[in-house]
Amino acid sequence: MKTLAKTLALVVILLLLAATALAQTAPDAAELTKLLNDFLAGASRNDPAVHERFWADDLIYTRSAGRRVSKADILRDLREAAAPKPDDPKTVYTAEDVRIQQYGDTAIVAFRLVATTDANGAKQVQNLLNSGTFLKRNGKWQVVNWQSTRMPRTEEENRADVAATTAAFRQALNDSDGKKFSAITDPTFVWTQGKKELSRNQLLDAMGVVRSHVPKPENPKETIAIYGETAVVRGASGTGKYTMTLVNQGGAWKIVAVHSAD
Repeated sequence: MKTLAKTLALVVILLLLAATALAQTAPDAAELTKLLNDFLAGASRNDPAVHERFWADDLIYTRSAGRRVSKADILRDLREAAAPKPDDPKTVYTAEDVRIQQYGDTAIVAFRLVATTDANGAKQVQNLLNSGTFLKRNGKWQVVNWQSTRMPRTEEENRADVAATTAAFRQALNDSDGKKFSAITDPTFVWTQGKKELSRNQLLDAMGVVRSHVPKPENPKETIAIYGETAVVRGASGTGKYTMTLVNQGGAWKIVAVHSAD
């Protein structure tokens, strides 16, 4: 019995060593890396063709937001999406820390997805841990399973992003830059000035008038409090005190409300 147990243990060890060696070799690593990078470049352009090529028909994709989708769902969402406008925020996807383990015609590709969004000069970066299972069928690699997990941000990172958003807000008002203002505010945005309220559209129409109610672009005295996906900014300037409320929408901070008092 002892001899049999030792033999079985040796077999298990040899199998594990063989699997590890095979994974470390990853003979198709260069091809898989190129496939991943080509896909991310196409996804940055919302190109349906790269999605058609990358995903297998039997794909199971679990998004970072907790939604499970299929290849058909992804392609339908792309087809039904409104045509992008020239001034819409643009997101570029890249891969960092790529790890590839290959087991014959199966490969695991894990990496850190970096999503950099440029909203008229206001940049925000999100990091997600992604991993995919690739199968090689008829000489072609495709993804059959995908998992995405948003990486938690530190309090310092959130504070820095909120500060950058409020600074961009002040600059947009100072420059009467409606595109930048729209990019960093939520459609439901409301500015309360005493007893008067202005919606985002009303403020865009009267941007020159409200400019005098906000501090100049240089940093005023502000305190930032983070409550999960919500941030409250309290500040004071030469024109009085103000409070801004922001929410985190998919990793990007948007201003939803401002209250100012002389």
